Amino acid sequence: MDILSEIVANKRKEVASSKELYPTKLLEKSIFFEGQPVSLKKYLKREDKSGVIAEIKRKSPSKGEMNKHVSVERTSIGYMQAGASGLSVLTDKKYFGGDPEDLKVARSFNFCPILRKDFMIDEYQVIESKSLGADVILLIAAVLNKSEIEKLGSLAQSLGMEVLLEVHNEDELKKSITDTGVDLIGVNNRNLKTFETNIQTSKDLSSSIPSDFVKVSESGISNPKTIKELKEYGYEGFLIGETFMQTGRPEKAAKEFIRQLNQLTTSLEKE
Repeated sequence: MDILSEIVANKRKEVASSKELYPTKLLEKSIFFEGQPVSLKKYLKREDKSGVIAEIKRKSPSKGEMNKHVSVERTSIGYMQAGASGLSVLTDKKYFGGDPEDLKVARSFNFCPILRKDFMIDEYQVIESKSLGADVILLIAAVLNKSEIEKLGSLAQSLGMEVLLEVHNEDELKKSITDTGVDLIGVNNRNLKTFETNIQTSKDLSSSIPSDFVKVSESGISNPKTIKELKEYGYEGFLIGETFMQTGRPEKAAKEFIRQLNQLTTSLEKE
């Protein structure tokens, strides 16, 4: 069993358990459930923002432990003060060291778009995401078929949330493109089999992504110059996690990264 199949199998067990402990009627009573979600699409297009979606994750299957004791409050606030366009919060416990409570904390201290990054396989998780305060959910083409993407995505949109569809290659993109249920398309530059990252993946897929979707490049972005390159291919969002999280103070790393990015952008405008 590959790592993705293992994660999904475990996720099915987690969801079954959560359904018993926290029925949807209970989730709908959350203080966040009636809140109006913030649009990630709009924030990524704002000129006063960087396009960076800054991520909070403690560990990953490819890198192991990164920042076990990270302060979600301090880091999320610091990310947004640094000029990030939005936050991404890992809520998977077993493989990424996250917790649904992390998203609640981030929501409590920030008015900005927050992506719930997890492995969505059930409509229950969509409702749960709204109850946690998420504005955007992630749907992964490698674990869902087209009808599942439409079903989960349409439910999210009916609750006011946006949907980021993640693909790893052209086959996934072609099989999962749908007219409903998706707002943004993210290209994950990480090969799920080798865990290697290659920005060329985003470049190669850019022309195959319909123009009505906002393009997001994910993984392997460690240099502001890479963002400059990707913008030339139509990307407006740049999800960055490990570059920040592998440091002692992720928010400070993000601030310096975005400072360099702004400096690079300013110098290009003067040329």
